[in-house]
Amino acid sequence: MPLQYDEVMRGLLRFLVLLVLLAVVAGAAAWVWSSRAEGPRIDLRQPARVIGQATPLDLRVEAPGGQFSRVEVTIEQNGRTFPVFALEQPAADVRQESAERLFIMRTVGKRDVPELQAGPARLVVRAARPLLFGLREAETVETRDLDVRLEPPRVAVLSTFHYVNHGGAEFVVYRATPSDVESGVRVGDQTYPGFPASGSGITGDESTRVAFFALLHDQDLNTPIALYARDPADNEVTVPLDHRPFPKLFARSRIAIDDRFLQQVVPAIAATTPDLGVSTAPDQLLDSFLRINGELRMRNNHTIAELTRKTTAQMLWRDAFQPLTNAAVESRFADNRTYVYRGKEVDRQVHLGFDLAVTQRIPVLAAHNGIVVHAGDLGIYGNTVILDHGLGVQSLSAHLSSIDVKVGDRVEKGRQLGRSGMTGLAAGDHLHFTMLVGGHAVNPVEWWDSKWMQDRVLRKIVEAGGM
Repeated sequence: MPLQYDEVMRGLLRFLVLLVLLAVVAGAAAWVWSSRAEGPRIDLRQPARVIGQATPLDLRVEAPGGQFSRVEVTIEQNGRTFPVFALEQPAADVRQESAERLFIMRTVGKRDVPELQAGPARLVVRAARPLLFGLREAETVETRDLDVRLEPPRVAVLSTFHYVNHGGAEFVVYRATPSDVESGVRVGDQTYPGFPASGSGITGDESTRVAFFALLHDQDLNTPIALYARDPADNEVTVPLDHRPFPKLFARSRIAIDDRFLQQVVPAIAATTPDLGVSTAPDQLLDSFLRINGELRMRNNHTIAELTRKTTAQMLWRDAFQPLTNAAVESRFADNRTYVYRGKEVDRQVHLGFDLAVTQRIPVLAAHNGIVVHAGDLGIYGNTVILDHGLGVQSLSAHLSSIDVKVGDRVEKGRQLGRSGMTGLAAGDHLHFTMLVGGHAVNPVEWWDSKWMQDRVLRKIVEAGGM
């Protein structure tokens, strides 16, 4: 009996030793595994390369199960480390985007770290998640070298005599430093971007910029006009632009519409813009016309404004634009129209172009060198060609019966774009033509005028050392 007992105890002891050895091996394996486990995923979206007074920090961290033991953000500069964020800080900086992801959004810069100085710095993000019941953690570190910018950019006007007609355009040559700043002209709440002056033929200083801008027909004559420059750290400066505005009288007219006109234009436009959802029923034609003249007009003008993003930084012309020759002017720029149906006022809109008529289906030629950015139907404008002439300047030819160019074509002044017609909201065969600056309609008369082109644009380029 004692012999059997001893054998049992020795067997039990061997079993326990084996369990201990297995536990040690498993623990060692788990320890080795944990040393190789990946830390949280860090997605540092902002800042990209600079910080200023208060630059947004846009940071996302992700870990399985949303388990984080640490998330820290610091700035290192001149041998010192400055804390920016830690997970235990107030939750206003943190949002749980999903079960596994945190979104951290706050500002980082001089206002948050007063000790920061202009010059190079490094942003460091450390994120860790717990392993082995908190005995270990897996860490990820992301660093980004940044430039601390604390001083606003500088901007100075180089050109002289900025005379702008109400509803018209102007041109300015200026210098903005450092050379990587975003700059341009603000006219009230409208912004017109600047372009490298080399695109207009001005060579030399890379900080020299040029910009076209407009005092729109519906802006006050005394709307403030200023140059602005903003660097990547969101430091910004504005400088008033010395200018002189000139008033212009805009016509007012009454446009009589009848059932024949409604039957002509509404079904055709409804067919090309089915998403507008207008009815072609005879008793709904007036309501459909009002939606087309209002809602679709705004939508089309938004499309036109978006096309200015396709502008080239090169000025593609060097003289006045070419008008439609031997044409009768049926309507002028900024004509304030009142629409009358059966003796009753039903709508009001502003006509932002020139209506020019000769005979039916005459050739419509390019007003100047350009690149086709739109060639096709455009709602109320019917068949339309929009040319980009560079530096945010474009021209629009509408109501065409046919189009002879396609998007991407480079055309020279005088090339046939198509033929006149009565598509869109046209009652008869004519060309609707306008000039666009920054996507906004301006009076084309100026652009047809060689004296205006010489004095308002080309003179300033020559005086700045161009052409």
